[in-house]
Amino acid sequence: MKYTLSLIFCCLFNVAFSQYWQQEANYTIDVDFDVKKHQFSTKQTIEYTNHSPDTLKKAFFHLYYNAFQPNSMMDVRSRTIPDPDPRVVDRIYALDDDEIGYHHINTLSQDGVELPVTVENTIAEVDLLSPILPGGKTIFSIDYQSQVPLQIRRTGRDNAEGIDYSMTQWYIKMCEYDYKGWSANPYIGREFHGIWGDFLVNITMDSDYIIGASGMLQNANDLKIKKKGDEVKYKLKGKKTTWQFLAENVIDFAWAADKDYIHLQKQNKAGTILNYYYQASEKTIENWPKLHEYMSAASEFMYDRYGYYPYPQYTIIQGGDGGMEYPMITLITGERTMESLIGVSIHEWMHSWYQMMLATNEALYPWMDEGFTSFGTSETMNYLRAIELLPGDVQENPIYNSMIRYAGFSQSGLEEPLSTHADHYTTNAAYGVGSYVKGAVYLKQLEYIIGKKSFDKGLLRYYDEWKFKHPTANDFMRVMEKTSNLELDWYNEYWINSTKTIDFAIDSVYADDTQTKILLSNSLMHMPLDLFVTDNEGNTAVYHIPNTLMRGEKAQEFSDMTFEVLPDWPWTHPQYEASINLPLENIQSIQIDPTGRLADVDLNNNVFPFPESEDENLDEK
Repeated sequence: MKYTLSLIFCCLFNVAFSQYWQQEANYTIDVDFDVKKHQFSTKQTIEYTNHSPDTLKKAFFHLYYNAFQPNSMMDVRSRTIPDPDPRVVDRIYALDDDEIGYHHINTLSQDGVELPVTVENTIAEVDLLSPILPGGKTIFSIDYQSQVPLQIRRTGRDNAEGIDYSMTQWYIKMCEYDYKGWSANPYIGREFHGIWGDFLVNITMDSDYIIGASGMLQNANDLKIKKKGDEVKYKLKGKKTTWQFLAENVIDFAWAADKDYIHLQKQNKAGTILNYYYQASEKTIENWPKLHEYMSAASEFMYDRYGYYPYPQYTIIQGGDGGMEYPMITLITGERTMESLIGVSIHEWMHSWYQMMLATNEALYPWMDEGFTSFGTSETMNYLRAIELLPGDVQENPIYNSMIRYAGFSQSGLEEPLSTHADHYTTNAAYGVGSYVKGAVYLKQLEYIIGKKSFDKGLLRYYDEWKFKHPTANDFMRVMEKTSNLELDWYNEYWINSTKTIDFAIDSVYADDTQTKILLSNSLMHMPLDLFVTDNEGNTAVYHIPNTLMRGEKAQEFSDMTFEVLPDWPWTHPQYEASINLPLENIQSIQIDPTGRLADVDLNNNVFPFPESEDENLDEK
């Protein structure tokens, strides 16, 4: 009986912790490229291991290129959304037959047995003849023909800056299966979710092309590569050359090819190889050779602040239509000012933390990738100003402009909850502000709630505990709860699942014997509150008012100020009276959160003495 109970307990324990399993997909991809037709033939195997507790009877695959055809879901979505991406609009609809993208599957087999395939837009579905049991392995073999679309969004040929091939979302990719089941979302141009595995990719292409890719080049000796200073020189012979790349423990693989690429290669202080591929022009030749100094300095801050970068290299390639992240590589447009070039490069590398290593399902939680990445970008750019590599003032709160942008958009009537699936936002504006801006504000405001020391510790702990595990919003918040010893589920309920805004106000201030009474009000979203009270001699004290849902309060943050915790403010009470042991005549000013970390949508009512005019525009302020 004891043995039976123990066995049941172990089974329940394993089920309860099943969220920690990850599927595994190891790819071998052989590509033969025809540059005259902009087509390639591929023979591909996927060794797939089912680490889930479920028996899989179906399998799903992404065929991203199929999105670049007239009347595809991506095309119709772009032509019907109120504010289309200007890079797309109706350009897919206007593609000719030799400009569209496609994947044509010749055969798809499981363990040598060919399966019938159902293709619907950008998803292929197969019923498995041999279900994959928990812990089981299978090998999918796919033979297919593809055409590279004219570059419109992320992937494609002949981009606006003259780069020949931006090869992203270019192969048939297995859909992810996780605790929510299959993630077989059709591609409409938004976000991704992927399986970790190894990619061995052989690309056979005309010898006058230079290729940069995810992973490490395996046959450098065969290609007779030499370095002259920082520049990598290629002497390719024969009509065609096969390039072999290996990328280990990644969720995707991308590459680019151009006849005119200049390839620079250096290392940062940690030993990471940094590659830069660009095409020489008036707008690139001056800035790109300077980029390494900034990226190397930025990486020192990034490794220390967000966690160590474990891959052997990172590659920045001119290509695509803006900036887009992939494992160990990014494609960016290159004809930029120096600061823009630095900013986009840092932003895309920051994705290596929040999309490539932590790898949240960004279709469900785009704010956990784009928002956290934007937060890290702002902090890193601020660091470069602090060490005087970039011009401009160092900001006490580098996320402040995002705070102002969010506050303005929250009053537009267009905001949607961050719990909205990335594909299903009503407008691109709501998706953009929510994912990039409100997601960054989420982190800075969390620092305000739990205190900077706990936040900094929690940010690194999150990386250490959840890298390579696809964390959810709850997983992140549980780390922060353990680090701060505070209850924080209410914050996600407000900030993620609703569009409620924060608007605290100082309603009145009056004298009561030797005390000062401060009457405060709040609407919609409840938060802890910091009151900064400065006396006539210039001394400032911080009065912290926790909310009841926190079950505690943050520690003192400012060593040069008095810190006092006042009674909790229940979320059910629209008003609160704070009592300060300081005569009113001795008070110079009272202000709600002058650090700018509280995303209050109306700052005009946050100060005493009250402003003479309350018509001041929030953006101007």
